[in-house]
Amino acid sequence: MDEKRDEFRSRVLKAATISFGNGGVISCVIRNLSPRGAALDVESSLDIPDEFKLILDREEEHYHCRLIWRKAKRIGVRFRSGPE
Repeated sequence: MDEKRDEFRSRVLKAATISFGNGGVISCVIRNLSPRGAALDVESSLDIPDEFKLILDREEEHYHCRLIWRKAKRIGVRFRSGPE
């Protein structure tokens, strides 16, 4: 498999929340992380919109994200900006 990322991602295991629309939320786990993107484990990727806010649980950070790819229970995102 060819690596398509342009920078190294660190393996992590962090709880987070995907927030979108008018109060929609989905729990997720961040599996790897770089300054520009992440891979997230989710129960189902079907209802996740193309753009959303990723809120890191237990930290006062969130990222505005763009969905890059999706599999059944994992998605890849690119951060639209740094942590806020």
